[in-house]
Amino acid sequence: MSYVAPIKDMLFVMNELAGLNEVNALPGCEDATPETVEAVLEENARFTSEVIAPLNWAGDQEPSYWKDGQVFTTKGFKEAFKMFAEAGWQGVQHPTDFGGQGLPKLVATPCIEMLHAANLSFALCPLLSDGAIEALLTAGSDADKATYLENLVSGKWTGTMNLTEPQAGSDLAMVRTRAVPQGDGTYKVFGTKIFITYGEHDMAENIVHLVLARTPDAPEGVKGISLFIVPKFLVNADGSLGARNDAHCVSIEHKLGIKASPTCVLQFGDNGGAIGTLVGEENRGLEYMFIMMNAARFGVGMQGIAVAERAYQKAVSYAKDRVQSRDLAGSPGPVAIINHPDVRRMLMSMRGQIEGARALAYVAAAMSDKAHHAADEAVRKQNQAAYEFLVPIVKGWSTEMSLNVTSTGVQVHGGMGFIEETGAAQYYRDAQILTIYEGTTAIQANDLVGRKTARDAGAVAKHFIAQVRATQAELATSSNVDLQAIAKQLALGATALEDVVNFVVANFKSDIKAVFSGSVPYLKLAGVVLGGWQLARAALIADKLNAAGEGDTSFNQTKVATARFFADHILTTSFGLRSSIVEGAAGVMALSVEQF
Repeated sequence: MSYVAPIKDMLFVMNELAGLNEVNALPGCEDATPETVEAVLEENARFTSEVIAPLNWAGDQEPSYWKDGQVFTTKGFKEAFKMFAEAGWQGVQHPTDFGGQGLPKLVATPCIEMLHAANLSFALCPLLSDGAIEALLTAGSDADKATYLENLVSGKWTGTMNLTEPQAGSDLAMVRTRAVPQGDGTYKVFGTKIFITYGEHDMAENIVHLVLARTPDAPEGVKGISLFIVPKFLVNADGSLGARNDAHCVSIEHKLGIKASPTCVLQFGDNGGAIGTLVGEENRGLEYMFIMMNAARFGVGMQGIAVAERAYQKAVSYAKDRVQSRDLAGSPGPVAIINHPDVRRMLMSMRGQIEGARALAYVAAAMSDKAHHAADEAVRKQNQAAYEFLVPIVKGWSTEMSLNVTSTGVQVHGGMGFIEETGAAQYYRDAQILTIYEGTTAIQANDLVGRKTARDAGAVAKHFIAQVRATQAELATSSNVDLQAIAKQLALGATALEDVVNFVVANFKSDIKAVFSGSVPYLKLAGVVLGGWQLARAALIADKLNAAGEGDTSFNQTKVATARFFADHILTTSFGLRSSIVEGAAGVMALSVEQF
């Protein structure tokens, strides 16, 4: 089944919920007019559906492979990436100074979604390059920017992030890769990095590795980590490629999903030392790498939304075609399974979760644009804090959602979903990694609890809750029974979230294990309530448009119906999550280690 980008929903969310007009009015965002944005999205939809999506199944069946130190990508990937780069898609959100289009993050976000929905394995390469570009824009020297950025933004070169080591996992304090200064401004890098996405491939002329390592005199722990640029090929003073650097892929992983994306083990320095240059200052590497990580975490959240959308489209198509059993009203013969109530329930569950997650992510993207471009410093700070609060939720909740949705997609197919040839299983397998890489759900939840809630005594969280309550109050005054029902559940969700925020703030110092016992449920609760809030806002707007006789009546009705379903079937889980957090910590730690 081909991928059809949900442009109508994307544009509705951008215009009505994320405030495209407000973003367009920001300094530096003047080119993001509604007409331009719609044209960009339509062209991206055409490109991803015609060029990238057809390679998705092939990549799963004939994945990338490693031979004699080289990685060869799936047939067609190299040519498709060349077309992707030449069309300027790598540079959508990056500065015009380095050859990008300079469009806002809000415009790049649906483009990211479409690319990943079309082909998750393929899209991982530009996702990592985006992170490398962001890191160098923020922390790179003028020389670094001049050497690397134009080539990265053009897609001529690609980027990677090198954090994890065999002994370290997610504990970056355990990083042992060494960087020895040579006295000429360069360093020799020695060590092993694992799980490096597109750490070696045949789609670009050069690969720019950003590598965490320790200098000889560095303090222990995360305070002693520095960041280095270690290119696959050294770059000459005139910008041309020089000698092959001492950084080599020694194997790739054999994985459950995203099989076409080469996940590499990279060895640095086996033949005298890989030449690297320091980014910024020594011992500030983790700070710089977090720039990449935050960009990647938002991107991975979009991956969750994207693969869920693809699974939903496939499930709907199958449900309309698959004829089985009479309907409950007593049809004369078998009907398409989409007529059966439980299949409808599954499809509505998929749809509601996707649309809630998409809306929350796009709203977050608009906040990022305001944080970077607003003229008023107070507005920038407020939006930066709000965006940072939402990033772990976009990453964690959207990817957990993708597991539910892709699993439900298999269920809609019944036994045929378990058969690889139908394609439903690929989305389920591909989605499994999303809750793990760029920080597991628990790591996102810990960030939400510690850095994003306890640190400011819940101020940003409570600001969001106040907005949820304002939407709920407006819903409650409506004569539309669907909006009234949404208001009822949204009020309960807001109370549940507020209870949990108060619990986290009150107990963070006195009973930290109790707080972190409920960290993942807190993240899920925040996603459910804030995603439900966005759907509620959408329902309000759609109802007003219908009342005024504006827009597509059927589309507006689906917005109200989807929000009502989400409220009745998903927002209703909020108090259960609240109870597990506020009252359930004792059970988490009840058994001793020996009792397991």
